[in-house]
Amino acid sequence: MKAEQTKNSIPLSLYVHIPWCVRKCPYCDFNSHGMKADTLPESEYIEALLLDLDNSLVQTQQRPLGSIFFGGGTPSLFSPKAIEQILSGIHRNIAFSPDIEITLETNPGTVEHHHFPDYRKAGINRISIGAQSFQNDKLKRLGRIHSGDELRTAIKQVIAAGFDNVNLDIMYGLPEQTVAEAMLDLQEALSFGLPHLSWYHLTLEPNTPFYRQPPPLPNEDTVFAIQTAGTDILNHHGLAQYEVSAYAKPAHRCVHNLNYWQFGDYIGIGAGAHGKFTDLESKTISRQQKHPHPKAYMNATDKIMKQHFVCKQEQRFEFMLNALRLTGGFQKNWFVERTFLTLNDVTVEHKIATLVAKGLLENHLSVLKPTLLGQKFLNELTLEFL
Repeated sequence: MKAEQTKNSIPLSLYVHIPWCVRKCPYCDFNSHGMKADTLPESEYIEALLLDLDNSLVQTQQRPLGSIFFGGGTPSLFSPKAIEQILSGIHRNIAFSPDIEITLETNPGTVEHHHFPDYRKAGINRISIGAQSFQNDKLKRLGRIHSGDELRTAIKQVIAAGFDNVNLDIMYGLPEQTVAEAMLDLQEALSFGLPHLSWYHLTLEPNTPFYRQPPPLPNEDTVFAIQTAGTDILNHHGLAQYEVSAYAKPAHRCVHNLNYWQFGDYIGIGAGAHGKFTDLESKTISRQQKHPHPKAYMNATDKIMKQHFVCKQEQRFEFMLNALRLTGGFQKNWFVERTFLTLNDVTVEHKIATLVAKGLLENHLSVLKPTLLGQKFLNELTLEFL
C-alpha cells in the first residue's frame, strides 16, 4: 500500500451519483429524473454502483479516498440503510483516509430529512442542503418543492442530529429579486451559524425550461450590487471566500470540491457520473463518463459510455480553468506534477506576464493566483490559457 501511494501521490476522491429527485427544477441541467421515493430501485442501483466501482479500481493505484460525495438528483431519497450499504461496499474495496470527508446532498421538503441521525450513523459526516431561498415566492418561481418553513426545520434537524460540518446552497439573481430580498436570504442563512455557504448566481443553462423561456431576471447593476453587499456580509460573519461561490469558516472548506479545483483525480460512479484519472507512468490523463440513463446504466456490464485522453493543451487549460477559481490560486509544483507540463515554457511565460501587466494575475515565487480584478474577470483570465 505505501509503495503504491508513493508512486501516485495525486489526491483521489469518489463521486456517487443518485439520479432521482421528486421533481426536476426548471433551472437544473444535471442528470436527474423525477421519481417517487417509494418506487426507487435501491437494491438494483446499489449493485450497479458497486460493480462500477470494482471496474474502476485498477485506475486508482490503491490510493486511499480523501472524500466521498453523494450528489444528484436528491441522494437523500435513498434510505440511510441504502447509504450504509453503499459506504460499506466502497470501504471493502478501497481504503479511506483517516479524516475522510463524506458528504450527502439533501433537499428540504421531502420526508427523507427525518432520517438525519440515521445518515450520521451510516457514515455521513457532512451535509449539503439545497436551500436556494427562504422566501416562498422565490422558491415557487424556482420550481422548488419545499417552503421556507420546511427549510428552516430541515436545518434545525441537521444541527440536532449532531452534524457540525454543514453547507447551505443559496442562490441570488433570482427572478425579479431586489438587493434587499437577496440580503434577507443571506442574513437568514447566516443566522444558523453554519460553517460553509455556497452562494451563487442563478445562470440559465442550455436544455432547461428557464433557458427556453427566461424568467425576468435582475439587471447587471442589481446583480453587482447584490454581489458587493453580500460579500461584505459574509466576510463580516467570518466566512472567507475561497472559490468563486464558496465561503467557509476556517477548517471547513469542502475537501471534495477542492480536489476538483486543484486538478486531483476522482472516480465517478452512477448514471452519468464523470471520472478523471492520471497515469504517472505514461504521463497521461483520461476522462470518462458513465451511461446517463439509470436503466441503461444498471443494465450495462460496462458502465462507461465515453472515455478520452486529455491532450497537452487541454490539460493546461483545464488545470487553469479549475485552479484559478480559487481565490488563493495554486502551488506551481501542482501544475507540473498534475499536468506533466511546465510554466517555464516561453509561450506560457508570456501569457502570465501579460496577465500580470493587466492586473489580473499575481505571480509569486511558488504560487500563481488571481487578483481581485482577476476574480471578477475570470473568463478573460482563463481563456488566455486556451
